[in-house]
Amino acid sequence: MGLLALGINHKTASLDLREKVAFTPDTLADALRAALREAGVNEIAILSTCNRTEFYGQVEGACGESLLAWLAQSRQLPLGEISGCVYQYENEEAVRHMMRVAAGLDSMVLGEPQILGQLKDAYMQAAAAGTLGPALERLFQATFSAAKQVRTDTAIGANPVSVAFAAVQLGRQIFADLRDTEALLIGAGEMIELVGKHLYEQGVTKITVANRTLSRGFELAQKFNGRAISLEDIPEALVTTDIVISSTASPLPILGKGMVERALKKRRHKPVFMVDIAVPRDIEPEVAELDDVYLYSVDDLQSVVEVNLRSRQEAAVAAENIVTARAAQFMTQKREQGAAGLVVAYRHRVEVLRAQEVERALAALRKGQAPEEALERLSRTLANKLLHAPSIAIKKAAADGQFGKLDWAVDLLGLEAVPRGEAARQRATPATGLSQGAAGGGEAGADGVVAAAAAKRDGDTA
Repeated sequence: MGLLALGINHKTASLDLREKVAFTPDTLADALRAALREAGVNEIAILSTCNRTEFYGQVEGACGESLLAWLAQSRQLPLGEISGCVYQYENEEAVRHMMRVAAGLDSMVLGEPQILGQLKDAYMQAAAAGTLGPALERLFQATFSAAKQVRTDTAIGANPVSVAFAAVQLGRQIFADLRDTEALLIGAGEMIELVGKHLYEQGVTKITVANRTLSRGFELAQKFNGRAISLEDIPEALVTTDIVISSTASPLPILGKGMVERALKKRRHKPVFMVDIAVPRDIEPEVAELDDVYLYSVDDLQSVVEVNLRSRQEAAVAAENIVTARAAQFMTQKREQGAAGLVVAYRHRVEVLRAQEVERALAALRKGQAPEEALERLSRTLANKLLHAPSIAIKKAAADGQFGKLDWAVDLLGLEAVPRGEAARQRATPATGLSQGAAGGGEAGADGVVAAAAAKRDGDTA
Protein backbone atom coordinates (compact mmCIF):
# COMPACT_ATOMS: atom_id res chain seq x y z
CA MET A 1 0.00 0.00 0.00
CA GLY A 2 1.26 3.46 -0.89
CA LEU A 3 0.50 7.15 -0.48
CA LEU A 4 -1.06 9.25 -3.24
CA ALA A 5 -1.50 12.98 -3.85
CA LEU A 6 -3.63 13.96 -6.86
CA GLY A 7 -5.18 17.27 -7.82
CA ILE A 8 -5.30 20.48 -9.80
CA ASN A 9 -4.25 24.00 -8.78
CA HIS A 10 -3.78 27.54 -10.01
CA LYS A 11 -0.70 26.50 -11.98
CA THR A 12 -2.40 23.75 -13.98
CA ALA A 13 -6.05 24.80 -14.38
CA SER A 14 -8.12 27.88 -15.08
CA LEU A 15 -10.31 29.49 -12.43
CA ASP A 16 -13.37 28.25 -14.32
CA LEU A 17 -12.24 24.61 -14.07
CA ARG A 18 -11.12 24.99 -10.45
CA GLU A 19 -14.60 26.23 -9.58
CA LYS A 20 -16.18 23.22 -11.29
CA VAL A 21 -14.19 20.64 -9.28
CA ALA A 22 -14.30 22.47 -5.94
CA PHE A 23 -16.14 20.99 -2.95
CA THR A 24 -18.07 23.20 -0.54
CA PRO A 25 -17.86 22.48 3.21
CA ASP A 26 -21.45 21.22 3.33
CA THR A 27 -20.82 18.64 0.55
CA LEU A 28 -17.36 17.54 1.60
CA ALA A 29 -18.36 14.79 4.04
CA ASP A 30 -20.54 13.02 1.45
CA ALA A 31 -17.80 13.42 -1.18
CA LEU A 32 -15.21 11.87 1.12
CA ARG A 33 -17.37 8.83 1.83
CA ALA A 34 -18.28 8.42 -1.84
CA ALA A 35 -14.63 8.61 -2.92
CA LEU A 36 -13.68 6.02 -0.30
CA ARG A 37 -16.47 3.74 -1.46
CA GLU A 38 -16.24 4.16 -5.22
CA ALA A 39 -12.62 5.05 -6.05
CA GLY A 40 -10.97 2.05 -4.40
CA VAL A 41 -8.89 3.96 -1.85
CA ASN A 42 -8.34 2.84 1.74
CA GLU A 43 -8.12 6.30 3.30
CA ILE A 44 -8.77 9.74 1.82
CA ALA A 45 -8.79 13.46 2.61
CA ILE A 46 -9.79 16.34 0.31
CA LEU A 47 -8.30 19.84 0.36
CA SER A 48 -10.53 22.25 -1.59
CA THR A 49 -9.78 25.98 -1.82
CA CYS A 50 -10.16 28.69 -4.46
CA ASN A 51 -6.70 27.82 -5.77
CA ARG A 52 -6.65 24.01 -5.56
CA THR A 53 -8.56 20.78 -5.12
CA GLU A 54 -6.34 17.93 -3.97
CA PHE A 55 -6.85 14.37 -2.81
CA TYR A 56 -4.54 12.67 -0.33
CA GLY A 57 -4.98 8.96 0.08
CA GLN A 58 -3.58 5.61 1.04
CA VAL A 59 -4.07 3.28 -1.89
CA GLU A 60 -3.36 -0.16 -3.26
CA GLY A 61 -2.02 -0.36 -6.79
CA ALA A 62 -2.86 2.28 -9.40
CA CYS A 63 -5.87 4.04 -7.85
CA GLY A 64 -5.09 7.42 -9.39
CA GLU A 65 -7.06 6.64 -12.54
CA SER A 66 -10.12 5.43 -10.64
CA LEU A 67 -10.01 8.47 -8.36
CA LEU A 68 -9.79 10.79 -11.36
CA ALA A 69 -12.70 8.96 -13.03
CA TRP A 70 -14.74 9.34 -9.84
CA LEU A 71 -13.97 13.08 -9.72
CA ALA A 72 -15.10 13.57 -13.32
CA GLN A 73 -18.26 11.59 -12.71
CA SER A 74 -19.12 13.33 -9.42
CA ARG A 75 -18.59 16.77 -10.94
CA GLN A 76 -20.40 15.77 -14.16
CA LEU A 77 -17.41 16.71 -16.32
CA PRO A 78 -15.85 14.95 -19.31
CA LEU A 79 -12.78 13.06 -18.14
CA GLY A 80 -10.70 14.66 -20.88
CA GLU A 81 -11.50 18.15 -19.59
CA ILE A 82 -9.66 17.58 -16.33
CA SER A 83 -7.15 14.82 -17.09
CA GLY A 84 -4.74 17.22 -18.80
CA CYS A 85 -4.71 19.51 -15.76
CA VAL A 86 -4.11 16.88 -13.09
CA TYR A 87 -0.83 16.15 -11.33
CA GLN A 88 -0.16 12.98 -9.38
CA TYR A 89 2.53 12.08 -6.85
CA GLU A 90 3.20 8.81 -5.07
CA ASN A 91 4.88 7.84 -1.80
CA GLU A 92 7.82 10.12 -0.95
CA GLU A 93 6.94 12.61 -3.70
CA ALA A 94 3.35 12.69 -2.38
CA VAL A 95 4.63 13.37 1.13
CA ARG A 96 6.96 16.10 -0.12
CA HIS A 97 4.16 17.73 -2.14
CA MET A 98 1.81 17.80 0.84
CA MET A 99 4.51 19.33 3.05
CA ARG A 100 5.28 21.96 0.38
CA VAL A 101 1.60 22.88 0.24
CA ALA A 102 1.40 23.21 4.03
CA ALA A 103 4.52 25.39 4.12
CA GLY A 104 3.15 27.77 1.47
CA LEU A 105 5.81 26.77 -1.05
CA ASP A 106 3.22 25.81 -3.67
CA SER A 107 0.91 28.80 -3.13
CA MET A 108 0.12 31.64 -5.50
CA VAL A 109 1.58 33.96 -2.85
CA LEU A 110 4.82 32.36 -1.70
CA GLY A 111 4.79 31.54 2.00
CA GLU A 112 1.18 32.57 2.67
CA PRO A 113 0.01 31.12 6.00
CA GLN A 114 -3.70 30.58 5.29
CA ILE A 115 -3.14 27.28 3.45
CA LEU A 116 -1.92 25.56 6.63
CA GLY A 117 -5.21 26.37 8.34
CA GLN A 118 -7.12 25.10 5.31
CA LEU A 119 -5.11 21.87 5.38
CA LYS A 120 -5.96 21.44 9.08
CA ASP A 121 -9.62 21.89 8.19
CA ALA A 122 -9.27 19.16 5.54
CA TYR A 123 -7.76 16.87 8.17
CA MET A 124 -10.61 17.49 10.61
CA GLN A 125 -13.24 17.02 7.90
CA ALA A 126 -11.76 13.65 6.91
CA ALA A 127 -11.55 12.57 10.55
CA ALA A 128 -15.18 13.54 11.13
CA ALA A 129 -16.29 11.71 7.98
CA GLY A 130 -14.47 8.55 9.04
CA THR A 131 -12.18 8.44 5.98
CA LEU A 132 -8.97 9.16 7.87
CA GLY A 133 -7.00 6.09 8.94
CA PRO A 134 -3.63 5.56 10.65
CA ALA A 135 -1.56 6.13 7.50
CA LEU A 136 -3.04 9.57 6.73
CA GLU A 137 -3.11 10.42 10.43
CA ARG A 138 0.66 10.00 10.59
CA LEU A 139 1.10 11.87 7.29
CA PHE A 140 -0.95 14.87 8.42
CA GLN A 141 0.82 15.10 11.77
CA ALA A 142 4.23 14.90 10.08
CA THR A 143 3.10 17.56 7.60
CA PHE A 144 1.95 19.95 10.33
CA SER A 145 5.25 19.43 12.15
CA ALA A 146 7.25 20.13 8.98
CA ALA A 147 5.26 23.32 8.28
CA LYS A 148 5.85 24.48 11.85
CA GLN A 149 9.59 23.92 11.46
CA VAL A 150 9.60 25.93 8.21
CA ARG A 151 7.84 28.82 9.96
CA THR A 152 10.18 28.63 12.94
CA ASP A 153 13.50 28.10 11.18
CA THR A 154 13.04 30.33 8.11
CA ALA A 155 11.74 33.82 7.38
CA ILE A 156 9.41 32.70 4.62
CA GLY A 157 6.37 34.28 6.26
CA ALA A 158 8.07 37.16 8.03
CA ASN A 159 7.48 39.95 5.52
CA PRO A 160 4.24 40.97 3.74
CA VAL A 161 4.01 40.22 0.03
CA SER A 162 0.51 41.53 -0.67
CA VAL A 163 -0.27 45.21 -1.17
CA ALA A 164 -3.08 45.04 1.39
CA PHE A 165 -0.95 43.53 4.12
CA ALA A 166 1.99 45.81 3.29
CA ALA A 167 -0.29 48.79 3.88
CA VAL A 168 -1.22 47.54 7.33
CA GLN A 169 2.40 46.75 8.18
CA LEU A 170 3.44 50.31 7.28
CA GLY A 171 0.76 51.56 9.65
CA ARG A 172 2.36 49.59 12.46
CA GLN A 173 5.58 51.54 11.89
CA ILE A 174 3.77 54.84 12.48
CA PHE A 175 1.47 53.96 15.37
CA ALA A 176 2.75 52.26 18.50
CA ASP A 177 -0.44 50.24 18.84
CA LEU A 178 -2.97 49.90 16.03
CA ARG A 179 -5.63 48.95 18.56
CA ASP A 180 -5.76 52.62 19.63
CA THR A 181 -6.51 53.87 16.10
CA GLU A 182 -9.59 54.52 13.97
CA ALA A 183 -9.59 53.52 10.30
CA LEU A 184 -11.47 54.87 7.29
CA LEU A 185 -11.69 52.58 4.26
CA ILE A 186 -12.82 54.25 1.04
CA GLY A 187 -14.34 51.82 -1.44
CA ALA A 188 -15.83 48.36 -1.00
CA GLY A 189 -13.95 46.19 -3.46
CA GLU A 190 -11.85 43.10 -2.90
CA MET A 191 -8.68 45.04 -2.01
CA ILE A 192 -10.45 47.15 0.60
CA GLU A 193 -12.07 44.04 2.06
CA LEU A 194 -8.65 42.42 2.41
CA VAL A 195 -7.22 45.55 4.05
CA GLY A 196 -10.15 45.63 6.46
CA LYS A 197 -9.58 41.99 7.34
CA HIS A 198 -5.90 42.63 8.12
CA LEU A 199 -6.71 45.71 10.21
CA TYR A 200 -9.36 43.83 12.15
CA GLU A 201 -6.92 40.97 12.81
CA GLN A 202 -4.42 43.54 14.14
CA GLY A 203 -6.94 44.73 16.72
CA VAL A 204 -8.45 47.77 15.00
CA THR A 205 -12.05 47.77 16.20
CA LYS A 206 -13.21 51.19 14.95
CA ILE A 207 -13.50 50.78 11.18
CA THR A 208 -15.61 52.98 8.90
CA VAL A 209 -16.37 52.06 5.29
CA ALA A 210 -17.16 54.94 2.90
CA ASN A 211 -18.67 53.90 -0.41
CA ARG A 212 -20.71 55.40 -3.22
CA THR A 213 -23.32 52.65 -2.75
CA LEU A 214 -24.20 52.75 0.93
CA SER A 215 -25.77 49.27 0.99
CA ARG A 216 -22.57 47.66 -0.28
CA GLY A 217 -20.55 49.67 2.25
CA PHE A 218 -22.84 48.50 5.04
CA GLU A 219 -22.50 44.88 3.91
CA LEU A 220 -18.71 45.10 4.08
CA ALA A 221 -18.61 47.05 7.35
CA GLN A 222 -20.62 44.32 9.07
CA LYS A 223 -17.71 41.90 8.57
CA PHE A 224 -15.56 44.10 10.83
CA ASN A 225 -18.27 45.24 13.24
CA GLY A 226 -17.86 48.68 11.71
CA ARG A 227 -20.12 51.39 10.28
CA ALA A 228 -20.83 52.59 6.76
CA ILE A 229 -21.05 56.15 5.45
CA SER A 230 -21.50 57.78 2.07
CA LEU A 231 -18.66 59.54 0.24
CA GLU A 232 -20.24 62.91 1.16
CA ASP A 233 -19.65 62.14 4.87
CA ILE A 234 -15.87 61.67 4.47
CA PRO A 235 -14.87 65.25 5.55
CA GLU A 236 -16.58 64.77 8.92
CA ALA A 237 -15.14 61.25 9.37
CA LEU A 238 -11.59 62.47 8.68
CA VAL A 239 -11.59 64.47 11.91
CA THR A 240 -11.40 61.32 14.06
CA THR A 241 -9.59 59.06 11.58
CA ASP A 242 -5.98 57.97 12.08
CA ILE A 243 -5.68 55.58 9.12
CA VAL A 244 -7.13 56.22 5.64
CA ILE A 245 -6.88 53.58 2.94
CA SER A 246 -8.59 54.20 -0.39
CA SER A 247 -9.21 52.01 -3.42
CA THR A 248 -12.05 53.05 -5.72
CA ALA A 249 -12.63 53.23 -9.46
CA SER A 250 -13.25 56.97 -9.38
CA PRO A 251 -11.73 58.84 -12.35
CA LEU A 252 -11.13 61.90 -10.13
CA PRO A 253 -9.50 62.28 -6.67
CA ILE A 254 -11.87 61.86 -3.72
CA LEU A 255 -9.61 63.45 -1.08
CA GLY A 256 -8.15 66.86 -1.90
CA LYS A 257 -5.47 68.83 -0.09
CA GLY A 258 -7.95 71.38 1.26
CA MET A 259 -10.28 68.73 2.72
CA VAL A 260 -7.42 67.02 4.54
CA GLU A 261 -5.94 70.30 5.73
CA ARG A 262 -9.23 71.34 7.35
CA ALA A 263 -9.51 67.96 9.08
CA LEU A 264 -5.94 68.24 10.43
CA LYS A 265 -6.73 71.59 12.07
CA LYS A 266 -9.71 70.05 13.87
CA ARG A 267 -7.51 67.09 14.86
CA ARG A 268 -4.96 69.50 16.35
CA HIS A 269 -2.41 68.01 13.94
CA LYS A 270 -2.52 64.45 15.22
CA PRO A 271 -0.71 62.35 12.56
CA VAL A 272 -2.68 60.63 9.80
CA PHE A 273 -1.48 57.61 7.83
CA MET A 274 -2.86 57.43 4.28
CA VAL A 275 -2.50 54.79 1.60
CA ASP A 276 -3.79 55.33 -1.93
CA ILE A 277 -4.08 51.96 -3.67
CA ALA A 278 -6.26 53.27 -6.50
CA VAL A 279 -5.20 53.82 -10.11
CA PRO A 280 -5.95 56.59 -11.02
CA ARG A 281 -5.32 58.10 -7.60
CA ASP A 282 -8.05 58.74 -5.04
CA ILE A 283 -5.89 61.14 -2.98
CA GLU A 284 -4.30 64.24 -4.49
CA PRO A 285 -0.47 63.92 -4.44
CA GLU A 286 -0.28 67.40 -2.88
CA VAL A 287 -1.71 65.96 0.35
CA ALA A 288 1.78 64.58 1.01
CA GLU A 289 3.02 68.18 1.42
CA LEU A 290 0.99 68.61 4.60
CA ASP A 291 2.69 68.19 7.94
CA ASP A 292 1.52 65.22 10.02
CA VAL A 293 0.36 63.30 6.93
CA TYR A 294 2.15 60.11 5.88
CA LEU A 295 0.93 59.34 2.35
CA TYR A 296 1.93 56.23 0.42
CA SER A 297 0.96 55.29 -3.13
CA VAL A 298 0.51 51.88 -4.68
CA ASP A 299 4.02 52.21 -6.18
CA ASP A 300 5.49 52.75 -2.71
CA LEU A 301 3.78 49.59 -1.48
CA GLN A 302 4.80 47.61 -4.54
CA SER A 303 8.47 48.35 -3.89
CA VAL A 304 8.02 47.07 -0.33
CA VAL A 305 6.32 43.94 -1.66
CA GLU A 306 9.12 43.26 -4.17
CA VAL A 307 11.83 43.54 -1.51
CA ASN A 308 9.88 41.25 0.80
CA LEU A 309 9.20 38.78 -1.99
CA ARG A 310 12.93 38.48 -2.68
CA SER A 311 13.44 37.84 1.02
CA ARG A 312 10.81 35.09 0.94
CA GLN A 313 12.38 33.54 -2.14
CA GLU A 314 15.71 33.32 -0.34
CA ALA A 315 14.00 31.75 2.67
CA ALA A 316 12.20 29.32 0.36
CA VAL A 317 15.51 27.65 -0.48
CA ALA A 318 16.02 26.72 3.17
CA ALA A 319 12.35 25.75 3.45
CA GLU A 320 12.65 23.37 0.49
CA ASN A 321 15.62 21.68 2.17
CA ILE A 322 13.61 21.21 5.36
CA VAL A 323 10.67 19.72 3.46
CA THR A 324 12.89 17.33 1.49
CA ALA A 325 14.58 16.10 4.66
CA ARG A 326 11.30 15.71 6.55
CA ALA A 327 9.69 13.80 3.67
CA ALA A 328 12.64 11.40 3.52
CA GLN A 329 12.50 10.98 7.30
CA PHE A 330 8.78 10.20 7.15
CA MET A 331 9.28 7.51 4.50
CA THR A 332 12.13 5.96 6.50
CA GLN A 333 9.89 5.75 9.55
CA LYS A 334 7.07 4.35 7.42
CA ARG A 335 9.33 1.59 6.11
CA GLU A 336 10.50 0.83 9.65
CA GLN A 337 6.87 0.51 10.74
CA GLY A 338 6.41 -2.05 7.97
CA ALA A 339 8.90 -4.30 9.78
CA ALA A 340 7.30 -3.81 13.18
CA GLY A 341 5.17 -6.95 12.88
CA LEU A 342 8.19 -9.03 11.96
CA VAL A 343 10.17 -7.70 14.91
CA VAL A 344 7.27 -8.38 17.32
CA ALA A 345 6.86 -11.91 15.99
CA TYR A 346 10.58 -12.64 16.33
CA ARG A 347 10.70 -11.24 19.85
CA HIS A 348 7.72 -13.41 20.78
CA ARG A 349 9.42 -16.51 19.41
CA VAL A 350 12.62 -15.77 21.33
CA GLU A 351 10.63 -15.14 24.49
CA VAL A 352 8.88 -18.54 24.14
CA LEU A 353 12.24 -20.30 23.70
CA ARG A 354 13.72 -18.41 26.64
CA ALA A 355 10.78 -19.28 28.91
CA GLN A 356 11.01 -22.95 27.94
CA GLU A 357 14.73 -23.18 28.72
CA VAL A 358 14.37 -21.30 31.99
CA GLU A 359 11.66 -23.76 33.04
CA ARG A 360 13.94 -26.71 32.16
CA ALA A 361 16.82 -25.19 34.10
CA LEU A 362 14.63 -24.63 37.16
CA ALA A 363 13.40 -28.21 36.94
CA ALA A 364 17.02 -29.45 36.80
CA LEU A 365 17.91 -27.35 39.83
CA ARG A 366 14.97 -28.78 41.77
CA LYS A 367 16.34 -32.27 40.97
CA GLY A 368 19.71 -31.31 42.44
CA GLN A 369 21.76 -30.43 39.36
CA ALA A 370 24.63 -28.05 40.08
CA PRO A 371 23.77 -24.42 39.26
CA GLU A 372 26.87 -24.08 37.05
CA GLU A 373 25.82 -27.08 34.96
CA ALA A 374 22.21 -25.88 34.71
CA LEU A 375 23.31 -22.40 33.62
CA GLU A 376 25.79 -23.80 31.06
CA ARG A 377 23.12 -26.07 29.58
CA LEU A 378 20.53 -23.27 29.48
CA SER A 379 22.82 -20.86 27.64
CA ARG A 380 24.12 -23.42 25.15
CA THR A 381 20.70 -24.94 24.37
CA LEU A 382 19.10 -21.50 23.96
CA ALA A 383 21.93 -20.32 21.71
CA ASN A 384 21.70 -23.43 19.53
CA LYS A 385 17.95 -22.99 19.10
CA LEU A 386 18.38 -19.34 18.16
CA LEU A 387 21.11 -20.24 15.67
CA HIS A 388 19.24 -23.12 14.06
CA ALA A 389 16.86 -21.28 11.70
CA PRO A 390 19.41 -18.64 10.55
CA SER A 391 22.04 -21.36 9.96
CA ILE A 392 19.69 -23.36 7.74
CA ALA A 393 18.70 -20.22 5.78
CA ILE A 394 22.33 -19.13 5.32
CA LYS A 395 23.41 -22.55 4.00
CA LYS A 396 20.44 -22.67 1.63
CA ALA A 397 21.25 -19.19 0.29
CA ALA A 398 24.82 -20.27 -0.39
CA ALA A 399 23.73 -23.52 -2.06
CA ASP A 400 21.36 -21.56 -4.30
CA GLY A 401 24.10 -19.08 -5.24
CA GLN A 402 22.34 -16.17 -3.48
CA PHE A 403 25.57 -14.66 -2.20
CA GLY A 404 24.01 -11.26 -1.65
CA LYS A 405 22.06 -12.82 1.20
CA LEU A 406 25.34 -13.90 2.80
CA ASP A 407 26.58 -10.32 2.73
CA TRP A 408 23.28 -9.20 4.25
CA ALA A 409 23.58 -11.94 6.91
CA VAL A 410 26.84 -10.34 8.04
CA ASP A 411 24.89 -7.14 8.78
CA LEU A 412 21.88 -8.95 10.22
CA LEU A 413 23.97 -10.97 12.66
CA GLY A 414 26.20 -8.05 13.59
CA LEU A 415 29.41 -9.77 12.38
CA GLU A 416 31.32 -6.62 11.52
CA ALA A 417 34.66 -8.40 11.96
CA VAL A 418 33.93 -10.98 9.26
CA PRO A 419 35.19 -9.86 5.83
CA ARG A 420 32.39 -9.87 3.29
CA GLY A 421 34.71 -11.59 0.84
CA GLU A 422 35.11 -14.40 3.38
CA ALA A 423 31.34 -14.72 3.75
CA ALA A 424 30.93 -15.06 0.00
CA ARG A 425 34.39 -16.19 -1.05
CA GLN A 426 32.97 -18.89 -3.34
CA ARG A 427 31.34 -16.40 -5.71
CA ALA A 428 31.55 -17.20 -9.40
CA THR A 429 34.48 -15.90 -11.41
CA PRO A 430 34.73 -15.58 -15.21
CA ALA A 431 37.01 -18.64 -15.25
CA THR A 432 35.03 -20.99 -13.00
CA GLY A 433 31.42 -19.97 -13.47
CA LEU A 434 29.16 -21.26 -10.68
CA SER A 435 30.41 -24.83 -10.67
CA GLN A 436 32.55 -24.51 -7.55
CA GLY A 437 29.81 -22.90 -5.47
CA ALA A 438 27.30 -25.41 -6.74
CA ALA A 439 29.65 -28.23 -5.78
CA GLY A 440 29.64 -27.17 -2.15
CA GLY A 441 32.10 -24.31 -1.95
CA GLY A 442 29.20 -21.92 -1.37
CA GLU A 443 28.12 -23.92 1.65
CA ALA A 444 31.66 -23.70 2.91
CA GLY A 445 31.34 -19.93 2.70
CA ALA A 446 28.06 -20.17 4.57
CA ASP A 447 29.75 -22.31 7.21
CA GLY A 448 32.17 -19.44 7.72
CA VAL A 449 29.31 -17.07 8.53
CA VAL A 450 27.67 -19.63 10.83
CA ALA A 451 30.96 -20.42 12.54
CA ALA A 452 31.61 -16.73 13.10
CA ALA A 453 28.17 -16.37 14.66
CA ALA A 454 28.83 -19.36 16.91
CA ALA A 455 32.18 -17.94 17.93
CA LYS A 456 30.59 -14.63 18.74
CA ARG A 457 27.97 -16.49 20.79
CA ASP A 458 30.60 -18.42 22.75
CA GLY A 459 32.54 -15.26 23.38
CA ASP A 460 29.45 -13.46 24.64
CA THR A 461 28.52 -16.29 26.99
CA ALA A 462 32.01 -17.10 28.21
